[in-house]
Amino acid sequence: MAKRILNMTPKELTNLTKEEIISAIAGNEGRMLVSETIGITIPLLTDVTNAEFAASMGADMILLNMFDVQEPEIMALPKVDTIDTVREVKRLTGRMIGINLEPVDDALASENAETMWAMSAGRYATVENAVRAQKMGVDMIVLTGNPGNGVSNGAIISSLRAISEKIGDKIVLAAGKMHAAGVIGEGGEKIITKEDICQFAGAGADVILMPAPGTVPGITTEYIRELVSYAHSLGKLTLTAIGTSQEGADVDTIRRIAIECKMTGTDIHHIGDSGYVGMALPENIMAYSIAIRGIRHTYHRMAQSLERDA
Repeated sequence: MAKRILNMTPKELTNLTKEEIISAIAGNEGRMLVSETIGITIPLLTDVTNAEFAASMGADMILLNMFDVQEPEIMALPKVDTIDTVREVKRLTGRMIGINLEPVDDALASENAETMWAMSAGRYATVENAVRAQKMGVDMIVLTGNPGNGVSNGAIISSLRAISEKIGDKIVLAAGKMHAAGVIGEGGEKIITKEDICQFAGAGADVILMPAPGTVPGITTEYIRELVSYAHSLGKLTLTAIGTSQEGADVDTIRRIAIECKMTGTDIHHIGDSGYVGMALPENIMAYSIAIRGIRHTYHRMAQSLERDA
Protein backbone atom coordinates (compact mmCIF):
# COMPACT_ATOMS: atom_id res chain seq x y z
CA MET A 1 0.00 0.00 0.00
CA ALA A 2 1.36 3.43 -0.95
CA LYS A 3 1.98 6.16 1.58
CA ARG A 4 -0.88 8.54 2.11
CA ILE A 5 -0.50 11.77 0.16
CA LEU A 6 0.01 13.80 3.32
CA ASN A 7 3.33 12.03 3.90
CA MET A 8 4.68 12.09 0.35
CA THR A 9 7.55 14.27 -0.80
CA PRO A 10 7.27 16.24 -4.04
CA LYS A 11 9.48 13.69 -5.81
CA GLU A 12 7.22 10.88 -4.65
CA LEU A 13 4.09 12.73 -5.77
CA THR A 14 5.41 13.05 -9.30
CA ASN A 15 6.34 9.40 -9.78
CA LEU A 16 3.24 7.40 -8.88
CA THR A 17 1.48 4.64 -10.75
CA LYS A 18 -2.30 4.66 -11.11
CA GLU A 19 -2.67 2.04 -8.39
CA GLU A 20 -0.41 4.01 -6.03
CA ILE A 21 -2.38 7.21 -6.61
CA ILE A 22 -5.71 5.57 -5.83
CA SER A 23 -4.31 3.88 -2.73
CA ALA A 24 -2.67 7.10 -1.52
CA ILE A 25 -5.90 9.08 -1.97
CA ALA A 26 -7.95 6.49 -0.11
CA GLY A 27 -5.44 6.48 2.72
CA ASN A 28 -5.54 10.26 2.98
CA GLU A 29 -9.06 10.24 4.48
CA GLY A 30 -10.50 13.27 2.71
CA ARG A 31 -7.47 15.52 2.97
CA MET A 32 -6.36 15.90 -0.65
CA LEU A 33 -6.64 19.29 -2.33
CA VAL A 34 -6.72 19.81 -6.11
CA SER A 35 -6.26 23.33 -7.45
CA GLU A 36 -7.38 24.04 -10.99
CA THR A 37 -5.34 26.49 -13.07
CA ILE A 38 -5.40 27.89 -16.59
CA GLY A 39 -2.11 28.15 -18.47
CA ILE A 40 -3.22 30.25 -21.45
CA THR A 41 -4.09 33.32 -19.38
CA ILE A 42 -1.51 35.80 -18.08
CA PRO A 43 -0.22 34.37 -14.77
CA LEU A 44 -1.08 36.25 -11.60
CA LEU A 45 2.64 36.63 -10.88
CA THR A 46 3.55 37.34 -14.52
CA ASP A 47 6.70 35.23 -14.78
CA VAL A 48 5.66 32.41 -12.44
CA THR A 49 3.14 29.88 -13.73
CA ASN A 50 -0.22 29.71 -12.01
CA ALA A 51 0.55 26.03 -11.42
CA GLU A 52 3.63 26.93 -9.35
CA PHE A 53 1.71 29.59 -7.43
CA ALA A 54 -1.15 27.21 -6.61
CA ALA A 55 1.29 24.50 -5.53
CA SER A 56 3.05 26.95 -3.22
CA MET A 57 -0.24 27.62 -1.40
CA GLY A 58 -0.78 23.97 -0.43
CA ALA A 59 -2.33 22.08 -3.37
CA ASP A 60 -1.46 18.39 -3.78
CA MET A 61 -2.49 18.17 -7.42
CA ILE A 62 -2.67 20.78 -10.16
CA LEU A 63 -5.55 20.35 -12.60
CA LEU A 64 -4.79 22.07 -15.91
CA ASN A 65 -7.92 23.51 -17.47
CA MET A 66 -8.14 24.44 -21.16
CA PHE A 67 -4.94 22.48 -21.74
CA ASP A 68 -4.53 21.48 -25.38
CA VAL A 69 -2.53 18.25 -25.58
CA GLN A 70 -1.79 18.82 -29.26
CA GLU A 71 -0.60 22.41 -28.87
CA PRO A 72 0.14 22.83 -25.16
CA GLU A 73 0.65 26.35 -23.87
CA ILE A 74 1.38 27.40 -20.30
CA MET A 75 2.45 30.99 -19.96
CA ALA A 76 5.69 31.57 -18.00
CA LEU A 77 6.75 27.92 -18.38
CA PRO A 78 10.33 27.48 -19.60
CA LYS A 79 10.54 26.38 -23.23
CA VAL A 80 10.51 22.60 -23.61
CA ASP A 81 9.51 20.14 -26.30
CA THR A 82 5.74 19.79 -26.57
CA ILE A 83 5.76 16.22 -25.28
CA ASP A 84 7.64 17.36 -22.14
CA THR A 85 5.26 20.17 -21.13
CA VAL A 86 3.50 18.26 -18.36
CA ARG A 87 6.75 16.81 -17.02
CA GLU A 88 8.18 20.33 -16.81
CA VAL A 89 5.17 21.44 -14.78
CA LYS A 90 5.75 18.46 -12.53
CA ARG A 91 9.43 19.34 -12.16
CA LEU A 92 8.67 22.92 -11.16
CA THR A 93 5.76 22.17 -8.84
CA GLY A 94 6.49 18.77 -7.34
CA ARG A 95 2.81 17.90 -7.69
CA MET A 96 0.60 15.37 -9.44
CA ILE A 97 -0.88 16.78 -12.63
CA GLY A 98 -4.37 16.30 -14.01
CA ILE A 99 -6.00 17.77 -17.08
CA ASN A 100 -9.58 18.40 -18.19
CA LEU A 101 -10.78 16.92 -21.46
CA GLU A 102 -14.26 17.83 -22.68
CA PRO A 103 -16.77 15.38 -24.20
CA VAL A 104 -18.59 18.06 -26.17
CA ASP A 105 -21.91 17.39 -27.84
CA ASP A 106 -21.53 19.78 -30.78
CA ALA A 107 -25.29 20.02 -31.19
CA LEU A 108 -25.45 21.63 -27.74
CA ALA A 109 -22.42 23.92 -27.97
CA SER A 110 -22.64 27.17 -29.89
CA GLU A 111 -22.56 30.16 -27.60
CA ASN A 112 -18.83 30.01 -26.84
CA ALA A 113 -17.52 30.08 -30.39
CA GLU A 114 -15.99 33.53 -29.91
CA THR A 115 -15.08 33.35 -26.21
CA MET A 116 -12.06 32.19 -24.23
CA TRP A 117 -13.90 28.91 -23.55
CA ALA A 118 -14.07 28.05 -27.27
CA MET A 119 -12.82 24.52 -27.94
CA SER A 120 -9.59 23.60 -29.67
CA ALA A 121 -8.69 20.22 -31.15
CA GLY A 122 -6.47 19.07 -28.29
CA ARG A 123 -9.11 19.68 -25.61
CA TYR A 124 -11.75 17.26 -26.88
CA ALA A 125 -12.20 14.03 -24.93
CA THR A 126 -11.08 11.73 -27.70
CA VAL A 127 -9.11 8.52 -27.32
CA GLU A 128 -6.27 10.10 -29.32
CA ASN A 129 -6.02 13.06 -26.96
CA ALA A 130 -6.26 10.86 -23.89
CA VAL A 131 -3.46 8.59 -25.11
CA ARG A 132 -1.29 11.61 -25.81
CA ALA A 133 -2.00 12.98 -22.34
CA GLN A 134 -0.97 9.71 -20.74
CA LYS A 135 2.28 9.68 -22.72
CA MET A 136 2.95 13.27 -21.64
CA GLY A 137 2.93 12.17 -17.99
CA VAL A 138 -0.57 13.24 -16.93
CA ASP A 139 -1.70 11.45 -13.76
CA MET A 140 -5.44 12.02 -14.03
CA ILE A 141 -7.83 12.87 -16.84
CA VAL A 142 -11.04 14.59 -15.79
CA LEU A 143 -13.92 14.32 -18.25
CA THR A 144 -16.02 17.40 -17.59
CA GLY A 145 -17.13 20.64 -19.24
CA ASN A 146 -16.40 24.35 -19.19
CA PRO A 147 -19.28 26.87 -19.12
CA GLY A 148 -21.56 26.66 -22.13
CA ASN A 149 -19.56 24.04 -24.00
CA GLY A 150 -22.44 21.58 -24.22
CA VAL A 151 -21.00 18.66 -22.26
CA SER A 152 -23.77 16.23 -21.36
CA ASN A 153 -23.60 13.24 -19.05
CA GLY A 154 -24.36 10.99 -22.01
CA ALA A 155 -21.37 12.37 -23.90
CA ILE A 156 -19.17 11.89 -20.84
CA ILE A 157 -20.19 8.23 -20.59
CA SER A 158 -19.46 7.59 -24.27
CA SER A 159 -16.01 9.20 -24.15
CA LEU A 160 -15.18 7.61 -20.80
CA ARG A 161 -15.95 4.12 -22.05
CA ALA A 162 -13.74 4.51 -25.13
CA ILE A 163 -10.84 6.05 -23.21
CA SER A 164 -11.07 3.47 -20.42
CA GLU A 165 -10.93 0.60 -22.88
CA LYS A 166 -7.72 2.04 -24.34
CA ILE A 167 -5.74 3.33 -21.34
CA GLY A 168 -7.89 2.74 -18.26
CA ASP A 169 -5.19 0.56 -16.71
CA LYS A 170 -2.57 3.31 -17.00
CA ILE A 171 -4.19 6.54 -15.80
CA VAL A 172 -6.73 7.70 -13.23
CA LEU A 173 -10.03 8.62 -14.89
CA ALA A 174 -12.51 11.03 -13.31
CA ALA A 175 -15.94 11.90 -14.67
CA GLY A 176 -18.72 14.31 -13.81
CA LYS A 177 -19.72 17.96 -13.90
CA MET A 178 -19.23 20.96 -11.62
CA HIS A 179 -22.17 22.83 -13.17
CA ALA A 180 -24.60 22.35 -16.05
CA ALA A 181 -21.87 23.09 -18.66
CA GLY A 182 -24.36 24.61 -21.05
CA VAL A 183 -26.86 21.74 -21.10
CA ILE A 184 -30.45 22.75 -20.45
CA GLY A 185 -32.11 20.11 -18.32
CA GLU A 186 -28.92 19.10 -16.49
CA GLY A 187 -28.94 21.81 -13.84
CA GLY A 188 -29.38 21.59 -10.07
CA GLU A 189 -29.77 18.03 -8.81
CA LYS A 190 -29.93 16.82 -12.41
CA ILE A 191 -26.24 17.70 -12.85
CA ILE A 192 -25.50 14.30 -11.38
CA THR A 193 -27.73 11.52 -10.08
CA LYS A 194 -27.21 8.01 -8.75
CA GLU A 195 -28.01 6.68 -12.21
CA ASP A 196 -25.27 8.88 -13.70
CA ILE A 197 -22.82 7.62 -11.09
CA CYS A 198 -23.75 4.02 -11.85
CA GLN A 199 -23.15 4.60 -15.55
CA PHE A 200 -19.88 6.49 -14.96
CA ALA A 201 -18.65 3.62 -12.80
CA GLY A 202 -19.66 1.05 -15.39
CA ALA A 203 -17.88 3.00 -18.13
CA GLY A 204 -14.58 2.97 -16.26
CA ALA A 205 -14.43 5.98 -13.93
CA ASP A 206 -12.14 5.71 -10.92
CA VAL A 207 -13.29 9.03 -9.48
CA ILE A 208 -16.79 10.54 -9.57
CA LEU A 209 -16.86 14.34 -9.81
CA MET A 210 -19.78 16.29 -8.38
CA PRO A 211 -20.47 19.89 -7.35
CA ALA A 212 -19.48 21.00 -3.86
CA PRO A 213 -22.48 21.75 -1.62
CA GLY A 214 -23.53 25.37 -1.90
CA THR A 215 -21.90 25.99 -5.27
CA VAL A 216 -24.83 25.16 -7.55
CA PRO A 217 -28.47 26.09 -6.84
CA GLY A 218 -30.22 23.16 -5.18
CA ILE A 219 -27.06 21.23 -4.34
CA THR A 220 -27.14 20.56 -0.59
CA THR A 221 -24.75 18.79 1.72
CA GLU A 222 -27.32 16.05 2.30
CA TYR A 223 -27.73 15.40 -1.43
CA ILE A 224 -24.00 15.19 -2.11
CA ARG A 225 -23.49 13.08 1.02
CA GLU A 226 -25.95 10.55 -0.40
CA LEU A 227 -24.16 10.49 -3.77
CA VAL A 228 -20.73 10.15 -2.17
CA SER A 229 -21.94 7.18 -0.11
CA TYR A 230 -23.37 5.58 -3.23
CA ALA A 231 -20.14 6.08 -5.20
CA HIS A 232 -18.16 4.57 -2.32
CA SER A 233 -20.50 1.57 -2.30
CA LEU A 234 -19.42 0.97 -5.91
CA GLY A 235 -15.76 1.13 -4.91
CA LYS A 236 -15.16 4.56 -6.46
CA LEU A 237 -13.45 7.66 -5.10
CA THR A 238 -15.20 11.03 -5.17
CA LEU A 239 -14.22 14.61 -5.91
CA THR A 240 -16.30 17.61 -4.83
CA ALA A 241 -15.64 20.67 -6.96
CA ILE A 242 -15.97 24.43 -6.74
CA GLY A 243 -16.54 25.33 -10.37
CA THR A 244 -18.82 28.34 -10.06
CA SER A 245 -16.21 31.13 -9.57
CA GLN A 246 -16.74 31.02 -5.79
CA GLU A 247 -13.03 30.33 -5.62
CA GLY A 248 -12.95 34.12 -5.80
CA ALA A 249 -15.26 34.57 -2.79
CA ASP A 250 -14.19 35.62 0.70
CA VAL A 251 -12.18 33.27 2.86
CA ASP A 252 -15.08 32.56 5.22
CA THR A 253 -17.17 31.26 2.31
CA ILE A 254 -14.34 28.97 1.22
CA ARG A 255 -13.95 27.59 4.72
CA ARG A 256 -17.67 26.88 4.94
CA ILE A 257 -17.71 25.07 1.59
CA ALA A 258 -14.64 23.07 2.63
CA ILE A 259 -16.25 21.85 5.85
CA GLU A 260 -19.51 21.04 4.06
CA CYS A 261 -17.52 18.96 1.55
CA LYS A 262 -15.71 17.25 4.41
CA MET A 263 -19.08 16.30 5.90
CA THR A 264 -20.13 14.63 2.66
CA GLY A 265 -17.28 12.15 3.07
CA THR A 266 -15.56 13.08 -0.18
CA ASP A 267 -12.05 11.85 -0.90
CA ILE A 268 -10.77 14.75 -3.00
CA HIS A 269 -11.44 18.47 -2.65
CA HIS A 270 -11.25 20.75 -5.70
CA ILE A 271 -11.01 24.51 -5.95
CA GLY A 272 -11.53 26.17 -9.33
CA ASP A 273 -9.54 28.53 -11.54
CA SER A 274 -11.51 31.78 -11.57
CA GLY A 275 -10.42 33.74 -8.54
CA TYR A 276 -9.66 36.42 -11.06
CA VAL A 277 -8.96 34.33 -14.14
CA GLY A 278 -6.39 31.54 -14.15
CA MET A 279 -6.45 30.24 -10.57
CA ALA A 280 -8.29 30.60 -7.28
CA LEU A 281 -7.39 33.45 -4.99
CA PRO A 282 -4.15 32.20 -3.38
CA GLU A 283 -5.40 32.91 0.13
CA ASN A 284 -8.43 30.74 -0.61
CA ILE A 285 -6.29 27.77 -1.65
CA MET A 286 -4.45 27.98 1.65
CA ALA A 287 -7.67 28.56 3.62
CA TYR A 288 -9.28 25.51 2.03
CA SER A 289 -6.23 23.39 2.85
CA ILE A 290 -6.18 24.56 6.46
CA ALA A 291 -9.90 23.90 6.85
CA ILE A 292 -9.67 20.26 5.77
CA ARG A 293 -6.32 19.29 7.31
CA GLY A 294 -5.01 22.03 9.59
CA ILE A 295 -1.96 24.27 9.62
CA ARG A 296 0.59 21.52 10.26
CA HIS A 297 -0.15 19.55 7.09
CA THR A 298 -0.76 22.70 5.04
CA TYR A 299 2.55 24.33 5.94
CA HIS A 300 4.31 21.00 5.48
CA ARG A 301 3.07 20.78 1.90
CA MET A 302 3.94 24.43 1.25
CA ALA A 303 7.41 24.29 2.77
CA GLN A 304 8.83 20.95 1.64
CA SER A 305 11.74 21.25 -0.77
CA LEU A 306 11.34 19.90 -4.30
CA GLU A 307 14.78 18.30 -3.90
CA ARG A 308 13.87 16.21 -0.85
CA ASP A 309 13.98 12.46 -1.52
CA ALA A 310 12.39 11.34 1.71
